[in-house]
Amino acid sequence: MLHVVPYQPLRLITQNSLTSMCFKLMLSRPVAFAQIWKSWFSSHSLVGNKNIILMGPPGAGKTTVGRIVGQKLDCPVIDIDDDVLETTWNMSVSEKLQEVGNEQFLEEEGKALLKFSASGSVISLTGSNPMHSAGMQHMKKNGIVVYLDVPTTVIMSRLKSMKVDRIVGQSPGISLKDILQFRKQFYKRWYDIHVLCGGDIAAEVVAEKVLDAVKRYQNSELETFISTRSSRSGRSMEKDSRKYFSDVVTEGLAPDGGLFVPERGLPEFTAGEWQSLIEATYIERAQVILERCVHPADIPASKLAEIIGTAYGENFTCSKIAPVRHLAGNQFLLELFHGPTASFKDFALQMVPHIFAYCIPRSCNYLVLVATSGDTGSAVLDGFSRLHDTDKQRIAVMNFFPEDGVSPIQKSQMIGCQKENAWSVGVKSDFDFCQTAIKQIFTNSDYTGFLTVEYGTALAAANSINWTRLLPQIVYHASAYLDLVHQDIIPFGSPVDVCIPTGNFGNILAALYAKMMGIPIRKCICASNENNVLTDFVRTGVYDLRGRKLIPTFSPAVDILKSSNLERYLHLIANEDGQLVTQLYNQLENQGHFQLRKDLLEKLQQDLVAGWCSEEDCLAAIHSVYSTTGYILDTHTAVAKVVADRLQDRTCPIIISSTAHYSKCAPAILRALRIAEIKQNPLSQLHLLSSYSPLPPVHWGLLETLKKKGNEDHQVCAADMGMLMSCIETLIQNHFM
Repeated sequence: MLHVVPYQPLRLITQNSLTSMCFKLMLSRPVAFAQIWKSWFSSHSLVGNKNIILMGPPGAGKTTVGRIVGQKLDCPVIDIDDDVLETTWNMSVSEKLQEVGNEQFLEEEGKALLKFSASGSVISLTGSNPMHSAGMQHMKKNGIVVYLDVPTTVIMSRLKSMKVDRIVGQSPGISLKDILQFRKQFYKRWYDIHVLCGGDIAAEVVAEKVLDAVKRYQNSELETFISTRSSRSGRSMEKDSRKYFSDVVTEGLAPDGGLFVPERGLPEFTAGEWQSLIEATYIERAQVILERCVHPADIPASKLAEIIGTAYGENFTCSKIAPVRHLAGNQFLLELFHGPTASFKDFALQMVPHIFAYCIPRSCNYLVLVATSGDTGSAVLDGFSRLHDTDKQRIAVMNFFPEDGVSPIQKSQMIGCQKENAWSVGVKSDFDFCQTAIKQIFTNSDYTGFLTVEYGTALAAANSINWTRLLPQIVYHASAYLDLVHQDIIPFGSPVDVCIPTGNFGNILAALYAKMMGIPIRKCICASNENNVLTDFVRTGVYDLRGRKLIPTFSPAVDILKSSNLERYLHLIANEDGQLVTQLYNQLENQGHFQLRKDLLEKLQQDLVAGWCSEEDCLAAIHSVYSTTGYILDTHTAVAKVVADRLQDRTCPIIISSTAHYSKCAPAILRALRIAEIKQNPLSQLHLLSSYSPLPPVHWGLLETLKKKGNEDHQVCAADMGMLMSCIETLIQNHFM
């Protein structure tokens, strides 16, 4: 057996010294992380006895990058081709391949790996090593596998310059490009760390990226979350009080009533990293973006890939998941309705249940509470009903919606999505009551403690107040921009505007986060219906609920007056001043209004512009677009279209978020299209629309849900906190006891 040991003992940084260093860092935020790491790196080992294992296709630069990394770490560098295979076989790799052929070569290569052992080294694998399962399992036991992900077009160009036209595993009739694509599945299976490598990026730069990524992998303690209402002076650095991603998933709302945000902010991508994703699929983009937002200590890369693949699989009717369609002029539609319940909520809620099931402890049952103004309810119910049976036994969901504040189709859909672990309750009030009630329940420690002690059941949230709801939404805003680049509409770096129908501020906040991460979004246009409190706020800095009553409209998903996720954005522009955020929201709660300082309003208006749309203009836009293009907008998208027409300056493309399928608001669509015969039965309304051969077609998932019998069966309760709490307790007794 070949065994390699370090040339000199490598010192491993202790957990205590790391914690001490982090504590000092948190107390002195102006000090750049890069400087801290540089000084630390000069006197500490990065991986101790672990190996750094570089993996990637031939031509990815593994050998060169490995040498640079080894030099920086002052540790052995091992190239599997030169130092292991050729030494073991006593012949060159090409000679061995010619002697035994493709299939046997992979087996021989794997056997050599199984006999190999090293520690504290940088190891460069061959491009075909990951295709041997047993060999890779052996290597991973004492190593961190780093995938150097180089775009296939770049690899093809490099191999051509190296005069390589065939690689291991390439059979006659199979192109070099096809075999490179085929191999990706094996690279994705084994890596712990994903490093994006753009076209002309220098090996030295890649090596630095590898070192930075390994540092992050080794130091999960740094990726903590804070409340939007926590003060800097009051933030305890005690280990027991820290919140990590898995904590935030299960807790939803912070104990002080604020919302969780990452203490160090979101990761930034370089222009080259974004450009390397232009050719990628939606699932590949999601994997890369979410890996940078979720530490592998919370969810390993392989598990995250499994969750993403499940979330965006056959349950979406379009293979592109979130396609971008040209509408007219410089306007493009981001179609977010191809999921099973026909709204943008599916992007998060096909994923969140699986993340939740992975992160929660096995020792407790969980009841997920959600309040909806229309689309969230059915998306939550559908998502949690797709869990594995064993998870459904310990996780249930209860959806509260305004009994008379959603469309008939939305109500039928929510009731039709009820399953053995998922129920809907109509509340005789509006959405704001439902959302406020859930927040109060979560902050009622006596009640939540009683449920835990009496029934062994904890409460969790699935509304957009939960951080995990926002992350998948960042992906589709980034993906939409990359699609415009891929379609040669714009070169990378050219700006776009986005226009989003906005109620609870989650979707537009995700676009702002995508901008922070490096997507060239110029302005985010906030589109409101007649419940235009956000429009007034963006224009004046005054958030005023005094004398306002919720107006039921044709776009019920944005019939909201208290926009929960706005709090996260205010915390951001206030430079994490939790005391200020607390003051503003206490004033809103007690006096019904607050006003931003002038400097904060100026910051806000650098990112946002806002407008609103009347009911008449909404219907007129639906009719106009259908008349000129044959395309049917839903009412929420029509609101955004009207506002975009008014506010865009036409100097760059504008991406309008099409947040729901028109099938969800069929009566309004029939009225807009001036179709006289409007039947009351939701299923009949969809059949009537379908007879017009619309573009896009009527949503199949919604049709299937409405065909189910018993769609009128659901529980209804009064707008009373005691009644809601009684409903919750009864459900727990029936499902978990």
